[in-house]
Amino acid sequence: MARFHLGLIINPLAGLGGPAGLKGSDGVAAQAIALGSQPRAALRTRVALECLLPLRERVQFLTFAGDMGEDLLADMCFDYRVLGHSAQGTSSAADTRAAVEALQQAGVALILFAGGDGTARDVCAAARDGQPVLGIPAGVKIQSGVYAISPRAAGELTARLIEGGLVRLSSGEVRDIDESALREGRVTARWYGELTVPQEGGYVQQVKQGGVESEELVLGDLADWLQDSWEADVRYIFGPGSTLHGLAQNLNLQTTLLGVDVIENGQVIARDVTEAQLFELVAEHPARLLVTAIGGQGHIIGRGNQQISPRVLRAIGLEHLRVVATKRKLGTLDGRPLLVDSGDVQLDDAFPDVVKVWAGYKEELLYPVGK
Repeated sequence: MARFHLGLIINPLAGLGGPAGLKGSDGVAAQAIALGSQPRAALRTRVALECLLPLRERVQFLTFAGDMGEDLLADMCFDYRVLGHSAQGTSSAADTRAAVEALQQAGVALILFAGGDGTARDVCAAARDGQPVLGIPAGVKIQSGVYAISPRAAGELTARLIEGGLVRLSSGEVRDIDESALREGRVTARWYGELTVPQEGGYVQQVKQGGVESEELVLGDLADWLQDSWEADVRYIFGPGSTLHGLAQNLNLQTTLLGVDVIENGQVIARDVTEAQLFELVAEHPARLLVTAIGGQGHIIGRGNQQISPRVLRAIGLEHLRVVATKRKLGTLDGRPLLVDSGDVQLDDAFPDVVKVWAGYKEELLYPVGK
């Protein structure tokens, strides 16, 4: 089974100022230690990672050296790779930002980071738009909406993602209080940006009756979202399957149920195309690919849509692939991953550990991919 790649960043100085009554830890770590405070970020992270111990064989961590992650992972006997180390020997904000950049470059499915609002600011400064991250609360003050409610909750949510449970993406605010002002009795908070964070995604979204998700309503919602977000002069490739055919019908587009169709500027420009025709249409033109799970095994590539060949996928770019599926459809997989079988092993290996699934109006889920 392919490994699930997780990023881990620990700010070892997070939380030091709390026991010392210093109203935070920014710039006062040495003072806090002199007053008897002990590092607690690694202990908080350990609680989160204990939830992943039953899944240890399915996970590989990517992290930074020493107390930024390596020491804890080695002690807990997780498989891990070290991508770098702190520049000064003592972790700094610059090291956190460098770690985020390195983890993104390595293509991790999720970045776990332990710290407080200052750490969240550093993560926000380096994280790409849409990169999933999740905070393990270890700081003195937690104003930002990018942290789980507890270390255990962070671990349980991550385990849910690895096991194929439904995990939706949300936008969380990064906020921080001016600690110097706080120590003078003044509360001054600032907004620093937003990060993409996972949250538990229930199995029920649109309800028609009896608490059961209505495919008809979901497809209507998805059509509204797509119509609101069409990119001008970009070609949208609709793969085969009843989900995408129903989506097209809600957009008043005449597509084929079992074929691959191309839409541009709200109009069907090619129906039931061959692989050669599709490659010609996307080779020198920006495109977005929409696919759904085909067959009972959950294949998104390689079953019933061979027109979407390796060269077509490379021309479009894997970053422009979106899976469209209702929560009910994902639920029928019973936690099994979505599958890719393009016929090109190197390309299959390049697929991310998780893909974004459109499951409702402005609702994206993260779901694992098997290769």
